[in-house]
Amino acid sequence: MIKSHYNYKSQGGEKIAVEIVLYQPEIPPNTGNIARTCALTGTKLHLIKPLGFSIDSKAVKRAGLDYWHLLDLEVHDSLDDFLVKYGDKKIYLSTTKATKNYSEVDFSEDCLIIFGKETAGLPSSLHENYDKNRFIIPMLVHEDVRSLNLSNSVAIVLYEALRQQNFKQLL
Repeated sequence: MIKSHYNYKSQGGEKIAVEIVLYQPEIPPNTGNIARTCALTGTKLHLIKPLGFSIDSKAVKRAGLDYWHLLDLEVHDSLDDFLVKYGDKKIYLSTTKATKNYSEVDFSEDCLIIFGKETAGLPSSLHENYDKNRFIIPMLVHEDVRSLNLSNSVAIVLYEALRQQNFKQLL
């Protein structure tokens, strides 16, 4: 497990209440963009292996620009390792298989939001265990439409969660 040293606090001293989790991300620029968004919002980022790239790859570094030193990053060797450590926390799943809209979710408590791999989403075990905590980002229903870009999805949901917390660590 890789863990960075940076740990954001709000101006009032509270730890940031939302954390982003990427399950087996495959596309370096998506992860780099998400890392940049997390760094600029003080949000911890978890990556669950296997990854489709090296974190040291040029594409990931380029997308994250020069914000990597500000990122609170934790890399987990497997989903099981992640769940052993964080499975007792409030966990939400972003998925196209849900019916609840992301804007209907109460993100006011500490929580972790899991996003699936770009080509396959999340494993069925997560869907079964967190069925009531799944949400969707609304989009056009069409046979040629699968999902939004992962980094866009994370930004949409993260900013909704931060909005619900009154952007306390950003203002």
